[in-house]
Amino acid sequence: MTRIAILGAGSWGTALSVVLSRVRKAHDTSLWVHNAALAETLRSQRENKLYLPGISLPAATRVTHEMPEALMNAKVVIGALPSVHARAIYSQALPCFTPEMIFVSATKGLEPATHLRMSKVLAQVLGQAGAVEPSQRIAVLSGPSFAAEAARGEPTAVVIASEHPYTSAARGVRRYALLADELQEELSGPTFRMYTNDDVLGVELAGAMKNVMAIAAGACQGLGLGSNPLAALITRGLAEMTRLAVALGARAETLSGLAGLGDLVLTCTGALSRNRHVGIELGKGRRLPEILAQMRMVAEGVETAAPLLALAREHQIEMPITEQVDAILHRGRAPKEAIREIMDRPLKRE
Repeated sequence: MTRIAILGAGSWGTALSVVLSRVRKAHDTSLWVHNAALAETLRSQRENKLYLPGISLPAATRVTHEMPEALMNAKVVIGALPSVHARAIYSQALPCFTPEMIFVSATKGLEPATHLRMSKVLAQVLGQAGAVEPSQRIAVLSGPSFAAEAARGEPTAVVIASEHPYTSAARGVRRYALLADELQEELSGPTFRMYTNDDVLGVELAGAMKNVMAIAAGACQGLGLGSNPLAALITRGLAEMTRLAVALGARAETLSGLAGLGDLVLTCTGALSRNRHVGIELGKGRRLPEILAQMRMVAEGVETAAPLLALAREHQIEMPITEQVDAILHRGRAPKEAIREIMDRPLKRE
């Protein structure tokens, strides 16, 4: 039985603890909760009413606020953490990490201060302990996956990506495969289908960029606009995402897959999208601090727009939608003005 530790008990971390209770292989799962009071509530009530109401925690899932307890003897460590806090929490956990552990980042965002992807943040933290080639032990999990739907057992298809081969020794036989292949076998289930990919860069960038596009999509709805602008936004948003990803070294086809187009469509149209909700409220004329103050969960696109724009400018890539979202979020531009700015850009070929 594989021991799995999930760091983070927000909606996605909690949902993953439920999903993993249904997969083909048996697991011993622990769920680390940052807030001690919430950990106690989850232990006693077996429900995360704050972040994932209406879903019962599996009876076998161990809930703890203590990092050493969560990570003891774990083979797989899944980080379901807000990007802004990921480095601090991984650093807190570092003394409990072992050379045998495999890491899965399930965070869709960039570190605001450094513009780094989460796999790079995690590799830097592991490097502090003198780990050799820490990226060989890191995979990323992304794709169209609302936490509540996955936890309810609705069919969900995601991507698990890694760049490096991983050596395992099952039943005394050593085999070499991508780490993603090993995790696919370990974590897939009847309602949770994993596809493998070796384009970690593309998968992570797509997961970060689609959140910004979802804010724009929500703003269109908040303004009372119809289906025409939404279709245009999703299509041109995907083109914008692909331009930057390819310029940074990712593959274009990754952006047309589950981690790119799939997640973009879900986040731009789904009622459960937190980033879309932010956009809707901005489109209605509400101020960002007021919107965020009333949200329990993090909308990653709010902190991701500026780092993405900085990366785009560094590589001389045009990202007009991202630029306008950043202006709405951080420079007080009205959503209606932002849309007019996009529509008034010079005419060109598709």
